[in-house]
Amino acid sequence: MPESTILIVDDEASIRDMVGITLDLAGFKSISAATAHEAHVSVIDNKPDLVLLDWMLPGGSGIELARRLRGDEATTNIPIIMLTAKASEDNKVQGLSEGVDDYVTKPFSPRELVARIKTVLRRIDGKQKDKALRVFDLELDPTSHRITIEEQSIEMGPTEFRLLKFFLLNQERVFSRDHIQDSVWGGNVYLEERTIDVHIRRLRKALSSVENTAIDYTKLIQTVRGAGYRFSIRPS
Repeated sequence: MPESTILIVDDEASIRDMVGITLDLAGFKSISAATAHEAHVSVIDNKPDLVLLDWMLPGGSGIELARRLRGDEATTNIPIIMLTAKASEDNKVQGLSEGVDDYVTKPFSPRELVARIKTVLRRIDGKQKDKALRVFDLELDPTSHRITIEEQSIEMGPTEFRLLKFFLLNQERVFSRDHIQDSVWGGNVYLEERTIDVHIRRLRKALSSVENTAIDYTKLIQTVRGAGYRFSIRPS
């Protein structure tokens, strides 16, 4: 399976470095931010799979940032684990009441932190598997295996279905062809690069089968020269 990206938000460089090394050794990709503003920008730009969030931060508290992320439709489903020295029961209750997924206090065991992260990611992944995914009037329902645009059914092959689901779950991020192959076909399958491109073209063709739509959905699957592909509602 492809690595998950974890955003570490802490104003102490030593903590960011230590947690980053721990996550890298555990097979995750880590990125970091030192302030609430940097963290918010990084969440928007990088769409991490999970945020490790300190409470006390320059420029705003972690709990305020958690509240902001939960209140924004674009970031509301990103899992958050508070990683903080605030260890009182009231602090934990407040954090969990704001919608964070777990609460880990400092000092902490690196092994326990990795285990907590994996548990949250598994729980979130389990919820997402059956959740209908929607962008504008495009909807993919994993349970019924149906895709509609403006409530009109779209026909596409099983590979294109998995490809679209992958893009909808990972919007605004650029993926190489190798990463897409590992995520959609599996790491043990060998494909030529042009095979990925062929399926991307088939997916775009399927999305164009409904005419006169308000949105040109084929343009949401963007080719990023020299890097791969991304699914984005922003102009390329």
